Amino acid sequence: MVNFVEIISLAAVDAINPCALAVMAIVLITLLTQDPTKKRKVLLGGLAFTLAVFILYFLYGMIMIQFFSHVIPETGNFSNYVFKGFGIFAIILGILNLKDFFIYKPGGLGTEMPLKMRPRVKQLIKKITSPKGAFIIGLIITLFLLPCTIGPYIIASGKLSVLNFFKTIPWLLLYNIIFVLPMIVITLFIYFGLTTVDKVSGWKEKNIKYLHLIEGLILTTLGILMFTGLV
Repeated sequence: MVNFVEIISLAAVDAINPCALAVMAIVLITLLTQDPTKKRKVLLGGLAFTLAVFILYFLYGMIMIQFFSHVIPETGNFSNYVFKGFGIFAIILGILNLKDFFIYKPGGLGTEMPLKMRPRVKQLIKKITSPKGAFIIGLIITLFLLPCTIGPYIIASGKLSVLNFFKTIPWLLLYNIIFVLPMIVITLFIYFGLTTVDKVSGWKEKNIKYLHLIEGLILTTLGILMFTGLV
């Protein structure tokens, strides 16, 4: 049975992932650097990039759900063991995030984008010159985001795999709307002059350990609840 709080929690953890926020900041900085006076370009570019991420992640979710639906039986002991395995996976991800709070190191395994990928991502983003370009680059960048965001999505997809194909669609839409919501908010706040890219980037850097703490606490708690069968 799919639990609403469980899916929302996993999506929220994905949404506050530091590497996703960092990539969005770089995209907006690139657009603003080209012409600081054209805020409309920043708005359309930011939304186009977000739309690309949303579309690709939705498709990734469909693929993972179809995979799990053919691997995990709907009932039986094996199914119970698999879902307990998802709980253990969530606990491991939570512990890795808690580790990043107490002993932070950029590019943490399973929690942030690997350091060796970052220069390539920045090079791709710097090629953005228009909203159309932002959309195209957004499709490519999703591949680089996967290492640091795929964990909670795997768990959510596994849980959703017990539903029939059409019933998974609203859940995936909800998950991915939550996932890209910070990107939309940041874009709108900058467009309306409520904040700046530098402030957003600075806030992320200043609070990155606390973002990992929140992720760690949510994932660990959720993992324990999943393992014990309470959710």
